[in-house]
Amino acid sequence: MTAPTPSSATAARTAGPAVDPAHQAFLLLRTGFTVAPIVFGLDKFLNLLTDWPGYLAPFADRLLPGTAQQAMYAVGVIEVVAGLLVAIRPRYGAPVVAAWLAGIIVNLLVLGDYYDVAVRDFGLLIGALALWRLASPARPSGADR
Repeated sequence: MTAPTPSSATAARTAGPAVDPAHQAFLLLRTGFTVAPIVFGLDKFLNLLTDWPGYLAPFADRLLPGTAQQAMYAVGVIEVVAGLLVAIRPRYGAPVVAAWLAGIIVNLLVLGDYYDVAVRDFGLLIGALALWRLASPARPSGADR
């Protein structure tokens, strides 16, 4: 006779957070949403990955004071701060990143040339919201009724 094996959910609960799939997902998302905004934010000062001012919609360039590159400097600072906030307090940093991505999506749609990047950023926005939910304290069942 073979002994019954516990379900994967039971095994995850008894083995601790290191093998809990939800905790692993949280760590992956937290790492990604810490590193990516910091790297992209720093690159706003270097323009190594791309010419960032080219991604600024003309109406936004006219609305904001200074040049498009100066606007990208401000964007870079905000992105680095958002990445650090995710690292330190993901419960608060994740919705900041999600809101920032929503703004980027609107800018890209208005620009009209980068629909593929806007769709990709929408997927990232969903990931940031998933991180926010994973970082939020669990409610007892029935608490939302």
